Amino acid sequence: MNLEGRRESSNVEDRRGMSMGKKAGIGGIGGIIVAVLIAFMSGGNVNLGDVMQQMGQGAEVTEQTGDHEFSAEEQELAEFSKKILAGTEDVWTKVFRENGLGEYQPPKMVLYTGQTNTGCGTGNAQMGPFYCSADQTVYIDLSFFMNMRQQLGADGDFAYAYVIAHEVGHHVQYLIGTLNEAHQQMARMSEAQSNRISVRLELQADFYAGVWAHHDNEMYGSLEDGDLEEAIICAQKIGDDYLQKKAQGYEIPDSFTHGTSAQRSKWLKLGLQTGDIRQGNTFQQSDATL
Repeated sequence: MNLEGRRESSNVEDRRGMSMGKKAGIGGIGGIIVAVLIAFMSGGNVNLGDVMQQMGQGAEVTEQTGDHEFSAEEQELAEFSKKILAGTEDVWTKVFRENGLGEYQPPKMVLYTGQTNTGCGTGNAQMGPFYCSADQTVYIDLSFFMNMRQQLGADGDFAYAYVIAHEVGHHVQYLIGTLNEAHQQMARMSEAQSNRISVRLELQADFYAGVWAHHDNEMYGSLEDGDLEEAIICAQKIGDDYLQKKAQGYEIPDSFTHGTSAQRSKWLKLGLQTGDIRQGNTFQQSDATL
């Protein structure tokens, strides 16, 4: 991506170097994938404490502070993340205005290390980036981008931007009302039915990430050769079918909560190609046409 001369968002709180209690060990790619399956790019309002207890991570939380030196790579990722967030602010302000959706209220972003307090419970880096609608904040431990490369084989600046834009997409759902409505429906459904709603939420957030990329490129000429391929590879590597096969050798479609690799790639590309928020109603699609 070409981000030269782009502004950084000031709507960012940097908590890096301030960790919360002990880091629990679910080490290895199996643990990372389980965490990803549970909460990576979650739909918001997730009780993160419950998830971590299920993963054996219900450690007591005490604040730890201290000096921390950041590598050049991590500093670059922090600056990059702030620029991408700024781009989402510019794009969604424009899209909301053009579509009569009112004034766009951007989310906050928190950069943290290890664990941190959130409006949805205690956030853990091993769960990946997530959006919490309770405090309208996107939380990211920048080491996740390194894990994307090392554990999932997904790399590149546009792949990282897609991750951030997806989480901002959940904020867009929150502002429009889609997120809360979907969660209310899910609370009344069986697990399998709830999962199908979750898939639609996630695919729509993928679509919104594509919509952002479309307009960001129109406004700033940000996309370069190979960028789309980076994001598509990332979308494929975080599909439920791919992750389940990698973790356990087989897939359980009724347990899918984010969509298959093909579905995630499809909706990301549709958003990028059209830039039209009106074409992203995944809730009108049957299972067969998703």
